[in-house]
Amino acid sequence: MALHQFHDAARYLSLKRGIREYLATPHRELVVHFPVKMDDGSVRLFTGYRVHHSSVLGPTKGGIRYSPQVEINEVRALAMWMTWKSALMHLPYGGAKGGVACDPRQLSREELQRLTRRYASEISILMGPQSDIPAPDVGTDAQVMAWIMDTYSMQRGYSVPSVVTGKPIPIGGSVGRSDATGRGVMIATREATRLRGVPFAGSRIAIQGFGNVGEAAARLLHDQGCRIVAVSDITGGCYSPEGLDPRAVLRHLRRTGTVVGFPGSEALSNLDILELPCDVLVPAAIEGQITGHNAARVKAGIIVEAANGPTTPEADAILAGREILVVPDILANAGGVTVSYFEWVQDLQAYFWSEQEINDHLERIMVSTFKRVADLAVARQTTLRTAALVVAVQRVADALMTRGIYP
Repeated sequence: MALHQFHDAARYLSLKRGIREYLATPHRELVVHFPVKMDDGSVRLFTGYRVHHSSVLGPTKGGIRYSPQVEINEVRALAMWMTWKSALMHLPYGGAKGGVACDPRQLSREELQRLTRRYASEISILMGPQSDIPAPDVGTDAQVMAWIMDTYSMQRGYSVPSVVTGKPIPIGGSVGRSDATGRGVMIATREATRLRGVPFAGSRIAIQGFGNVGEAAARLLHDQGCRIVAVSDITGGCYSPEGLDPRAVLRHLRRTGTVVGFPGSEALSNLDILELPCDVLVPAAIEGQITGHNAARVKAGIIVEAANGPTTPEADAILAGREILVVPDILANAGGVTVSYFEWVQDLQAYFWSEQEINDHLERIMVSTFKRVADLAVARQTTLRTAALVVAVQRVADALMTRGIYP
């Protein structure tokens, strides 16, 4: 998917063949196999990855994912998307991604900590505030980042808060970071409705995925007057055409372990939620959800990609043919990496900003980037995804050619 999208955008650019091949290929890959002592005294072997797609624009930036589905090609694709996302938002970062093939729900807190610290030690040869800066992703959170930061700091002999972002606030995390991706999704949704000339307040919105990103997006959209008609988590979803209160759904989730069964709602599957009658569909779970098999049944007029890679190239073609507006992942969910950049800057300077300053800076960057992408899409008569990639790839290619080819 990532390569298909890249080559589709590269058609609009005058790239030398060697440069095009270079930008399509990860720069550096690390695969590690490491043992972890379990609570029962046994030892299990885990496999972890860290991929640097590009470091042309600066140190690499990207999340760490804990999931049974983690494998090298997934990490390569996610690292490439991080390169384009950072470039699109004009951040001084290259793209990276990492992960461990495991199910964190099946590990105790102590097992998770031992796994995290061992994995951090294994990839520490790549990590550093000026070289590679991890962040949370699927299956990881602020506590995992705290363990990584502490492990790295113990190896250096002093505290290095700027080595990761998405940390807890007491150890150098930034206010506004936990809601940043969801806030960016809210802003992208608002700008998309303006582009289509439809009301933002009152829009019916269905959200697949009720983790950190989906929950924050639902809450912030609800606060703006949108009607959240459906949400789902890994176990299934709940639907109410009259609208759901995301805060009440979150309380139900914490009490029962699932959003299914929320009082006054109808149960549905994660795939069903993609085909609900609504104005805006927000896929906020994992990649590959909207495909050539179900794209023709999507009823939303706007799709805002809160997840990375939720729409396949086959689905993109169908959606474009149906004139459904797709706000691509590298734009829609870029609030996370943008505020991660703010956190990194604050840690390097040891000077911290207010939450209002964080949100104001994010608003400005998201709105200006959305406008640039939308204007280019009109000028080139193409989709928002291709326009966003053209902007991003051009910036990386320009930086590469300006720096020159070493030696």
